[in-house]
Amino acid sequence: MRSPLLDLPGAVPDEFDEDVPARFGDFSGEQWQLEAGQALSDLSDLGVVQVSGPDRLSWLTTISSQVVNPLPPGESRELLLLDPNGRISFAIAIIDDGQVTTLLVEGAKAGDLTEFLGRMQFMLRVEVRNVTSEVAIVGSMVKTGADDWHRVANEVVPDLPGYLFTWVDPWPGVTEGGASYTPQGFAHPAQGRTRALHGVDRAQLTEFASAWAKRGSWAGRNAWEALRIEDLRPRWGREVDEKTVPHELDWLRTAVHLNKGCYSGQESVARIVNMGKPPRRLVLLQLDGSQSRVVKPGANVVLNNRRVGQVTSVARHADWGPIALAVIRRAIPLDAQLDVQTSEGEVAAAQEVVVDPLGRSSASPKERPGEELRKARREMPGVANPGTPGGFGIGGRSL
Repeated sequence: MRSPLLDLPGAVPDEFDEDVPARFGDFSGEQWQLEAGQALSDLSDLGVVQVSGPDRLSWLTTISSQVVNPLPPGESRELLLLDPNGRISFAIAIIDDGQVTTLLVEGAKAGDLTEFLGRMQFMLRVEVRNVTSEVAIVGSMVKTGADDWHRVANEVVPDLPGYLFTWVDPWPGVTEGGASYTPQGFAHPAQGRTRALHGVDRAQLTEFASAWAKRGSWAGRNAWEALRIEDLRPRWGREVDEKTVPHELDWLRTAVHLNKGCYSGQESVARIVNMGKPPRRLVLLQLDGSQSRVVKPGANVVLNNRRVGQVTSVARHADWGPIALAVIRRAIPLDAQLDVQTSEGEVAAAQEVVVDPLGRSSASPKERPGEELRKARREMPGVANPGTPGGFGIGGRSL
């Protein structure tokens, strides 16, 4: 759904999110203003689904990765809907006003989510509506705990025409029941920033934008994405593919409650935390911009000419230059020199850790279940060299 903000002076459509502006003429200035709480970003291409009825919160808790029953009015949370193998089907921001629960998703997934929830409601007292055509989303960011946060989120934006609600992003905190896959002692770059999504009556979005223009400015999608990438914040429409499990993106921080069960994918989530390791891991890539080669989402990440992953998000950062998020094989060494393939040649990429290559979370046991038995078996005569007396092999070959 095309945003009316594309009609503002200097607005340029985003290459990847074409219904919203990529910029309004000033890459760096827009990002700095967004960081300072002096700009809003047009996120009106997001999808909005609403659930009403007395069973809505208990029902959503039952089918999702998160506990949202009870969810106090105005409190923000995040949840995932997983398939039976623990792979991510939907990533959802959720807020409730005491009567209606609002779910924010990628715009392309709003229809699918509405259909899925409709199939899952059975005889429960719930009603599901896709209200994307009625509700638009804009985003804000400020320094965590700053006075500007109170001013923007609690005074300025709610006072504008058409304002409906505010969802406050819990990232990068580790919410109750969550876990982190970042290495111990890791200083998360998003700790000093708070982001929020504000719902606006879509019919009044132009009026909202005009009123905001008297108090602040607009930042294009590039500015929003640059800060999201810096903050290592996963996005369903970029970082998720058909194989993604939440552990690979450090999404257990805010979207998964490990102490609840009985939801699709729960066994896989618990198994990886307790006994396994994520097969892939998210990384931040600092891209070499000296040759002006354009890196796009979907580009291959290679190590010694061997494909080891894929770029998922790209933006031009005001202070760092071109940066990206990528999902690569977990076991790739942290000091490995990676390259990204483009149509014009390869671009050197230095990786920064997001998910620990060791594959252990803050909730993983110090010793994996059954380790004592495995250790005892390894110490049995002949086990280290199958085929020797006492070993489990024949003629030097393992069975």
